[in-house]
Parts: sequence; structure tokens; C-alpha cells
Amino acid sequence: MRWAISLLAAGLTFAATAFAVAQEDQPSSIPFAGGTLSIKETADLDKILAFDGKELARNYVVYYDRTVDLDGTKVALFAVGDGGNACGPATVIVWKPEGGELKTETVGEDCGAPPAAATEDGLYFVPYLRPGSTADVQSWSPEEGLRVVGEMRFTPQPDTKWADIDPAKITHPYDLFANGDFYDAAKKVLGDKLEDVALALSVSGGPDKTASGVLYGSGCIPHACGGGDGFFAFDQKTKAVYFAQQGDGAEPDAWPALDTWPAEIREAMKKSIQQ
Repeated sequence: MRWAISLLAAGLTFAATAFAVAQEDQPSSIPFAGGTLSIKETADLDKILAFDGKELARNYVVYYDRTVDLDGTKVALFAVGDGGNACGPATVIVWKPEGGELKTETVGEDCGAPPAAATEDGLYFVPYLRPGSTADVQSWSPEEGLRVVGEMRFTPQPDTKWADIDPAKITHPYDLFANGDFYDAAKKVLGDKLEDVALALSVSGGPDKTASGVLYGSGCIPHACGGGDGFFAFDQKTKAVYFAQQGDGAEPDAWPALDTWPAEIREAMKKSIQQ
């Protein structure tokens, strides 16, 4: 099965901030399976998830999501992760099979791990997608554990053209990638670097404008701002796109070649990211 979606920048913004808000007003203990699940903060400011005093998980971010009933089995869901810009936590699944011992399973790597969607008999993990990326859709149930059920790929909004881009509505670089014409131009310029440069623009905001009206902006990699930062520019008049990323050379890597860039855009790039 192959699914196609477009990623809205709002989704990443939610991932970056939701767990910080969710930790407020959290219960310190949750009755579960004849015992108690607890979350306690240590002197080092990390948090410990435990069941009747036995540690199950530990990290800077730990919060209770919810308890769901999957075909008669109670399953508690917790978000556990490092925190950080544009990073979502992993999901720790806690359940107790009938007549068995308490079990846990962790789903998703930190920074981009999808939250769980529950049905009557299972959980589904639908990933956030950056431009140029593909990722597995996973399911989990007490009987079958974690399984891959499909693949998703990033796709811009259908039938969107250059004329559909409204600079006033661009709040994140990914809003531009959601436009079909922009996405095609970016793929042509970046080639196999598309996903890398999109990652370098993950932590970002709305664009600025040069004196002539060229849109431009910069961003960075979650948990790694200051190393591998990215830059983009878009000239609506000429329908030209420009990208750069910090690299190992004296100047940032650039697509197209930096010596073909208009001076105004080169200057905007130099002010936006430091090499």
C-alpha cells in the first residue's frame, strides 16, 4: 500500500511545542492493571516512568497521553523523548496481557516520531513527512506487536501552480514545498539533496523579503542548529529557486552554483547562515 500526503508546517510546529504544554497539569500517578504507573522528576530534571516503583523509561520529556481499550486489553500510552526544536517524542506503550507480566514497547525514534491513532483493536503510527521523504506507516496490537502496513511519501497539493503562491500566507518554508510548481523546481535544482536541504529548513519561520521582493529564509536541523543550517530564496518574477546549506568548504554548498546567484540573494544568504 502506498499513500501520498502533503505536510503542513503546522504539523511540525505542533510537534515542537505540544509535549512541552502537555507536561503541565500532568497526573503524577495513574491506576493501571492492578497497580500504579507514576511519573517522577529527578534532581537532574529528567523524569522516570515507573510501574509500582519499577522503572520503565526515563528521559527529559515524559508525559501521560491516554489509556485506550484495544479489543479488551487496556493499553496506556506515554510520550518520552529528549525535547528540542521541532522534535516529537517517541511513544511508550504499556500493557499487561491476561495472566501475564506488565510489558512495554517503544515506537518511533526521537525527533519526528508520530503520535498514535487508536482504533478498536490497534494503534496506527502515521509519520510526519518532510519534502522529499518517504516513511513507513506502522500498526501495533497486543497480539501482533509492531508491523509495517504501508508507505507514505511527501506529495505537494494537487494542481497547484506558481500563481497560487501568496507570500502573505507563507509561515514556514514547507508551505512553499506544498506548491506543485515550486516542488518540481526544487527537485530539479536539488536532485538527491532535496531531503537533506528540507531537513535543514525544519526549524524555521516565515520568510523575509529582499529590496526587490525576493522571498528568502533560513532554518536548521532539529537538535543541531548552528551546524548544517539551510537557506532558501524564491523569485516570483523569474520563478527561480535557490538553496544553500552549511558544509565543509569555505562557502556554503549551493544549488544552483553560487556564482550564478544574483548579488542580492547571495547577500541575503550570507546574512542568514554563517559558514
